[in-house]
Parts: sequence; C-alpha cells; structure tokens
Amino acid sequence: MRVVAQRVSQASVRVRGRVTGQIGRGLCLLIGVAPEDTEADAEKLALKVANLRIFGSPSDTDDDGRMNHSLLEVSGAVLAVSQFTLFADCKKGRRPSFTGAAPAELGRELYGRFVGCLEVLGVEVACGEFGAVMKLEITNEGPVTIILDSTEYIN
Repeated sequence: MRVVAQRVSQASVRVRGRVTGQIGRGLCLLIGVAPEDTEADAEKLALKVANLRIFGSPSDTDDDGRMNHSLLEVSGAVLAVSQFTLFADCKKGRRPSFTGAAPAELGRELYGRFVGCLEVLGVEVACGEFGAVMKLEITNEGPVTIILDSTEYIN
C-alpha cells in the first residue's frame, strides 16, 4: 500500500457536487493499493499514520515549531481518499499504465480495512467515495507532504 499524507488545516472532498467528507486539522490521505497488499499492510500503515510525529503542539504555541506530535496527540482527523493512480507506471510512452494497482475489489477491501484500523485507533475519519471521480480542496499546512509505502515499514 502507498499513502501520500498531507498535513492540513482543512480538507474536503466532493463527489458529483456533494461534499462526502470534510475535516479540520489533520491529514488528507491519498491511498493506493497494490495487487500483493494484504490486511497486514493496511494495519501497519494505519498504525504508522496515526503515530507519525508530523504536527506541532496541539495549541501550536510551544515546541518551537518542531514536529513532535502525532495525529492522535493533536486530536486530528483524517480525510481518506482512494487513489489507484499512486501506482502509475510512466516508464514507457506518454500514457501511464495502471497495472501496478490492485483490482477494484481488493482495493476497496483494503482501503476499508485501513480506514477501519484508523477508527479503532481513535482517529476521526471522513472519506471520499471509492472509485468515484472526486474533487479535493485542501489547505496544506507547512507544506508537509509525506509518502509512506507498506513495503518500507515494519511498524
């Protein structure tokens, strides 16, 4: 699994003109699933995301601006958006190949597992609509953007 995490002060997603999810302070997560991914990958990345220390203090008044706090520590929320294009292969030609992305059924299952794991950890999660064309609006704070891949993390 691959996740692009963007620290935000606000984020929302629209599907067919309707807001399906919105958050205040937290992370906008673009989530891609590969064919070889498992539930263990979803669980591992959810734990990593929830505990990744990429926020200043909850009040933003101390720590000298350092990123010392996790999503859980600042009571941040997540906007989770499925995005198979994270596994695009652009090596040949001008049109990307998406054969590196999981089939829709597996992608939906593991996206759901990832979201469920975050909720079990106590994270408030808002979602896009799996497989839909979505419009995202975010205010990236920092900017801070981190790329996580389940093949690179143990815990």
